[in-house]
Amino acid sequence: MNAVLTKPNRTASRRPRRVRETPVDRIFLVGVYILLTTFLIVVLLPLWYILVSSFSSPAAVSAGEVFLWPVDFTLRGYEVVFTNSTILTGFANSAFYTVAGTAISVTLTVMLAYPLSRADFVGRKFLTGAVVFTMLFAGGLIPTYLVVQSMGMLDTRWALLIPKAVAVWPAILAITYFRTAIPDELREAGEIDGASDLRILWKVVLPLSAPMLAVIALMYAIVQWNSYFDALIYLRDDSLYPLQLVLRNILILNTDAGADVTAAIERQQLASLLKYSLIVVSTVPMMLIYPFVARYFTRGLLLGAVKG
Repeated sequence: MNAVLTKPNRTASRRPRRVRETPVDRIFLVGVYILLTTFLIVVLLPLWYILVSSFSSPAAVSAGEVFLWPVDFTLRGYEVVFTNSTILTGFANSAFYTVAGTAISVTLTVMLAYPLSRADFVGRKFLTGAVVFTMLFAGGLIPTYLVVQSMGMLDTRWALLIPKAVAVWPAILAITYFRTAIPDELREAGEIDGASDLRILWKVVLPLSAPMLAVIALMYAIVQWNSYFDALIYLRDDSLYPLQLVLRNILILNTDAGADVTAAIERQQLASLLKYSLIVVSTVPMMLIYPFVARYFTRGLLLGAVKG
C-alpha cells in the first residue's frame, strides 16, 4: 500500500518544472528567433555565394549570373590553383607557421599572464599597465621593421614567429582566467608541499586551464594562418612564403592582361573565378579545425563574464 502511494509522488518529483509563458514572452521569443534567423542568413549567404561561384564557369561569374547555385559547373578554378607547384609549399609553410607560432605564442602568453595574475607579484600593476599601453600605442611599421632588421630576422622564418608572438587581448584573457578561476588555495597547498612556482604552473594551473588555452590557441592559430602582410614585408625568398602570399601571387599573375585581347578577357574571367577558389582553399583548413575547439571556445569567451 505504501509503495502504491509513494510511486506517483516520486514520478511527480522527477517531472521537470516548466515556467508558464505569457503571450508577451511568446511574442518576444518569436521576435528573437526571427532576428537570429535573419542574422544567420546574412552571415551564411556571402559564404554560400563564394562557394557556388568557385564551382561556376568564369564567364558566368564575370557576367554576374551566379547567385544561389553554380552555373555551368566546373572545377577549373581549383585546377589552376592546385596545379601550381607553389601551392604545396605554401600549405607546408603556413602549417609550420601556424603550429610553431601558436606554440610559441601560447607559451609566452602563459609565462606573461601567470605572474601578472598573482597579487603577491612585485611590480604587477606597473607591468600590467605597460602591457595595456602597447595595446593603445604601437611603434609603427618602420620602427618595427628596423628592429626586425637589427635582430637579423629579415628573410627568415623567425620574422613571422617572434615580433608579434604575444598579443594583448589573449594576455588579458589569460590574466583574468588565472585570477578568477584558479583558487589561491591550490597554489598555497602546492607551496606547502614544497613545489616550485614552475611546478605549480605545470602540474596544477595548466591542467585546469584547458578552455582558456584552447581559446588563445585558436586566436593565435587564425592570425598565423591568415598572416599575409608581415610575410610581404619581411620575406624575399619564395620558398618561405605562406599560403596567403602564394595565393596572392597566383591571382596577380592571372590578372596580367598582355597584348592579346581575347587572352586578356579570358585571364580577367579566370581571375574573377580564382578569387573565390582561393578564398575557399585558404579558409577550409581553419573551418575543419574549429568544430574540435568550438565547445572550449564558447566556454572561454565567457571567462570573467560572471562574478562570484
